[in-house]
Amino acid sequence: MTDFLYLVPIALALGLAGLGAFMWALSSGQYDDLDGAAERILFDDDHPLRDRREAPHGPHGA
Repeated sequence: MTDFLYLVPIALALGLAGLGAFMWALSSGQYDDLDGAAERILFDDDHPLRDRREAPHGPHGA
């Protein structure tokens, strides 16, 4: 029974810390653009890699 005297306040403190972290994330704009990251993968704006035949590998490829 005395365990509850320790566990209940610890559980409440962890719950309040989690709620505080969630509220901070909401107020700092972490959830503003949910579709942007999902659509960003569709854009082809990175540079193409060099062809492997142009850049030889191995000990004799230099």
